Amino acid sequence: MVSLLMITMIWMVTSFWRNMKLILTTLKMFYCWSLLEILRSRKIFSTKINPAVVEDQSNVTPTSVNYHFTRQCNYKCGFCFHTAKTSFVLPLEEAKKGLSLLKAAGMEKINFSGGEPFLHDRGIFVGKLVQFCKEELKLPSVSIVSNGSLITERWFKSYGEHLDILAVSCDSFNEDVNKLIGRGQGKKNHVENLIKIRKWCCDYNVAFKINSVINTYNVDEDMNKEIMQINPVRWKVFQCLIIQGENCGEDALRHAEQFVISEKQFSEFLDHHKNIKCLVPESNQQMRDSYLILDEYMRFLDCREGRKDPSKSILDVGVENAIKFSGFDEKMFFKRGGKYVWSKSDLNLDW
Repeated sequence: MVSLLMITMIWMVTSFWRNMKLILTTLKMFYCWSLLEILRSRKIFSTKINPAVVEDQSNVTPTSVNYHFTRQCNYKCGFCFHTAKTSFVLPLEEAKKGLSLLKAAGMEKINFSGGEPFLHDRGIFVGKLVQFCKEELKLPSVSIVSNGSLITERWFKSYGEHLDILAVSCDSFNEDVNKLIGRGQGKKNHVENLIKIRKWCCDYNVAFKINSVINTYNVDEDMNKEIMQINPVRWKVFQCLIIQGENCGEDALRHAEQFVISEKQFSEFLDHHKNIKCLVPESNQQMRDSYLILDEYMRFLDCREGRKDPSKSILDVGVENAIKFSGFDEKMFFKRGGKYVWSKSDLNLDW
């Protein structure tokens, strides 16, 4: 009798827990859906597909490509929209093969990103890719986007001559704000490291660029003085972007809802920094579909529906077939100034 009672109680508790898990999962999904609807209504987020973009995909030339060859990172930025879902990195020779295919299809600029590109093989992997793109492919422009925490002067000595532009991500010149965002590791000072890398770029003739994501934690910050002192060739200023499955949703590794700002807030930030000549602003509308993004498998990522839908790999079907599914808005790419003076031989660096 006691055993039967115990079995009945265990069954009831188990059933209750299963139902609670289902209810909690449903509520979480409903919350994310509600957030996306709010963002759409505020014109921060839209899943509308531009028919003209779909029709023109077969005529797209991959002039500028962003290759996110790794998703792994040593930082934990709360708004990150390309998160560590896998640890996969293509073998070096396979990556070179894909880059050669892109060059044959018309690529002029390659940007290596992540994750953190200097994390894999202590930066040697990205260094060899940079060298290959300059020496073998003769690309006009080779660039890297990094958080800067793992870059050494030794790397510059080995590969700096092959690199046109190094962009370091920095969202604030207040170290406490950087820590709140998740842009930091241990006792390292992100801003001090930024200044050190800026000097190395000067010493080794590499154009220095800063990328900043404007969000709820830094939208009211005055960065005029610091940017003018550092004097990058470009200051790319992004509005915090929501991508389903990356920084929003049930399967996301980050939840960026708390970082989202409105178009009005973003516009006010830009207005406050309007006297900085190197400032290049990118709202959600300008950014979402105007980048050709390759993931770690060399698949183009289509972001038109607010998530990253991958094509087949260019290594399997070729660039021409894969790019049809990239969702790339070539007109917006040129409109936002995606094509600029991006070779250091043309930049006349004077530092």
